[in-house]
Amino acid sequence: MPASVQFDTTVTAAGNNTGIVVPDDAIERLGAGRRPPVIVNVNGYEYRNTVGVMGGKHMISISAAVRKETGLKGGDLIHVTLTVAETPREAGVPDDFAVALAADTEAKAFFDKLSNSLQRYHVDSINAAKTTATRQRRIEKAISLFREGKQR
Repeated sequence: MPASVQFDTTVTAAGNNTGIVVPDDAIERLGAGRRPPVIVNVNGYEYRNTVGVMGGKHMISISAAVRKETGLKGGDLIHVTLTVAETPREAGVPDDFAVALAADTEAKAFFDKLSNSLQRYHVDSINAAKTTATRQRRIEKAISLFREGKQR
């Protein structure tokens, strides 16, 4: 069973950036290093993230997407549960992109070696397309980039 900690805190905000300051003792109790991958549960809403260090404090970001889903804003009181993530993050490749990758072993091999963030960059770009034609162009562009050995 992965290590887990709970604590109550407030959402920290600095400009457009929001996050959670993680107490040092919580990091120690997780026992997974200074920057562990975690599953974050904030007031019942769950998402994956990695603890970072900013200004000497352990922090977890709260993205605009999470804020939109939860209505969280700076200064809100929250209950946080952090659980060490034992499985790697996955980008959730859509079916049409998966078919295109499967048809090109070189592109698939390159995509599989990308960091989760770069995989998500391409998946999010494809998923954001408003028309089928745009979506197909973005898939073709990604495959072409991967064949050339380019990440973006």
